[in-house]
Amino acid sequence: MANLTIKETALLAAEAADDKKAFEIEVLDVQGLTVIADYFVICSANSDKQVRAVAHAIEDKLSEAGIEPRRVAGMNEARWVLLDYADIIVHVFQKREREYYDLERLWADAESILAREEESN
Repeated sequence: MANLTIKETALLAAEAADDKKAFEIEVLDVQGLTVIADYFVICSANSDKQVRAVAHAIEDKLSEAGIEPRRVAGMNEARWVLLDYADIIVHVFQKREREYYDLERLWADAESILAREEESN
């Protein structure tokens, strides 16, 4: 098992989200903007079932690399699931919640290192 950089881990989380048909996947580099994390991975899903599937896929993919979340929140309601990996925070939203919280606007100064806009079929 190779040791991944924090950036590689964030991109691996984004890849896992993409594998489960998440959309509007974005990886933001928030280093220097906050002390809570170095990267945010943000993505959307169409239903509570898909939000859970995306979140579980990310957990599984990172777990295979030996990386476990420190905390998981929101899995019951599955409208906004937060996976806290210390240096990376993954946000899996349903569309309405994503639009409401608009993290990209709040973190507009962050560099986007990955953005996939299209909704998968």
